[in-house]
Amino acid sequence: MTEAITVVKIGGNVIDDAAALKRFLKEFTALPGRKILIHGGGKLATRLAERLELKVRMVEGRRITDKGMLDVVTMVYAGLANKQIVAGLQAAGCNAIGLSGADANIITARRRPPEPIDFGFVGDIERVDARRLASLLDAGLTPVFSAIMHDGGGTLLNCNADSVASAVALGAARLAPTDLVYCFEKRGVLRNPDDEESVIRTITPASYPPLKADGTVSKGMIPKIENALRAVEQGVRSVTIRSSEALGDGSGTRITRTE
Repeated sequence: MTEAITVVKIGGNVIDDAAALKRFLKEFTALPGRKILIHGGGKLATRLAERLELKVRMVEGRRITDKGMLDVVTMVYAGLANKQIVAGLQAAGCNAIGLSGADANIITARRRPPEPIDFGFVGDIERVDARRLASLLDAGLTPVFSAIMHDGGGTLLNCNADSVASAVALGAARLAPTDLVYCFEKRGVLRNPDDEESVIRTITPASYPPLKADGTVSKGMIPKIENALRAVEQGVRSVTIRSSEALGDGSGTRITRTE
């Protein structure tokens, strides 16, 4: 049987904490088998934008990206955050390679239509080149993707990192059984954001709409769960949302097709 692939997405709150990031990268390196890392960096981008006196606007966890903000997120995501993570993985003994979607033309996106909301230079993933992914993994490299993609026509696009993780996992699933893990600062999806013990153990296509409607799932968690549901429906073996400090255990919220 082909060796399984683990795709992990790490959020900005962990990237923003040097000690937490170091612990996470050590645990990620210890994961068995082939693996791919996707990262955000939103808090770093927001701080830099504010220093440059650029207005930060968010809609349902997604950043409005005009030309000035595109420059900022490209510098932060594809530059500072990506290379800090790659350097940390090298220090932990993981031979990583930092990439945007434009590198090797691995991931292309299309600019999102301006209706009903004009997100600016924001993209939706169009294609993941599984063959290129395979060539990197077969070479013993661990790809580390930022959320900066391209449209094939010379324009960079800011994509939601959760969406990138889902698309990459679906691409990897064409190569081998693939598990997707979303890591952030909480133990999972919480019924009460102030109670770490209120983890929702399972979310399905049937149970998700009421959670969104009553506000249990809101803001940045919306695209995370919607992409997770899409991934399991289309071929990813499993999706889990858990704490970055519990990467290697079985805790967190599992996203499944059925109860």
